[in-house]
Amino acid sequence: MSQQAIVKVEGLTKTFGQFKAVDGVSFEVHEGEIFGFLGPNGAGKTTTINMLTTLLSSSGGNASVGGLDIHKHATEVRRNVGVVPQEYTADEDLTGLQNILLCADLYGIPRSNSKPHAMELLKLVELQEAADRKVSTYSGGMRRRLELACGLINYPKLLFLDEPTLGLDVQTRTAVWNYIRMLKEEYRMTLFLTTHYLEEADSLCDRIAIIDHGHIIKIGTPTELKASIGGDVIVVGVEESGPDISADIEKIPLVKEVKKSDHEYRIKSEVGEESSIQIIDLVRSKGLHVTKISLTKPTLDEAYLEFTGRSLREEETNKMDMFKQRVTMMRARR
Repeated sequence: MSQQAIVKVEGLTKTFGQFKAVDGVSFEVHEGEIFGFLGPNGAGKTTTINMLTTLLSSSGGNASVGGLDIHKHATEVRRNVGVVPQEYTADEDLTGLQNILLCADLYGIPRSNSKPHAMELLKLVELQEAADRKVSTYSGGMRRRLELACGLINYPKLLFLDEPTLGLDVQTRTAVWNYIRMLKEEYRMTLFLTTHYLEEADSLCDRIAIIDHGHIIKIGTPTELKASIGGDVIVVGVEESGPDISADIEKIPLVKEVKKSDHEYRIKSEVGEESSIQIIDLVRSKGLHVTKISLTKPTLDEAYLEFTGRSLREEETNKMDMFKQRVTMMRARR
């Protein structure tokens, strides 16, 4: 994979009044990779993409996309990138084909070029049989695939995907993942996606930036982020609140770190299967009663917990509920 940067960001900041939505982020996206922003709702993911695609002006910092400064060459940046936004933007009163052609018109692409390309894109996302149907008849998965086709109409080398599978069922989400992989592997496209789905980031991304409260906490490959936890994680719950036996647990061979919170001990071990038996024996020898024990291998959720102090799993559920509420409200207005 080429290490040439197609996106360069230095100290990019966005404030809304006194609120800093994005606070001095710096990173690079390498040409030909799938780069992911992983973080909860409100972390600054969409705001960053909106600045890089020149939909929002920045409050500070610098960035270039495809070698073009986002401040000095905003029009050229918009012309050279594709964007699949988080919200559905297709006109429901138009057909799938008409929506793609409308996007081509906005890019100034002649119909003699855009119509055959639109048909190619509809075939790519397996919507050719629904090309002449109104979008109001499309399922959620079909709409997302249409948005993907619209984002590709201008032959972009860089495609921004903002929460590309939000609101989709597992089967449809997997299908969209396959399209994303195909764009990278067969079309040599660079993709920059935001997500709060751990499996999505782990499965798709070559590198991930964990972002929280407008700050980039850590950047690395999925393997590097998981390895940074430093071993297996054992969680032991006890009935009693005291005494604190953290120091005793730390003396057990292969145990690297112990953190106590209320009635739970969170323990890192080089080999969790071996340490857990000795930990249970120690807890019982201290007259304490075990209420639960769990052993997990390093995961992105564990990495996120390590870096931010909270799990991302709950955020997944909350964001899905919010999305469903928005869709219901949108349909109620029609």
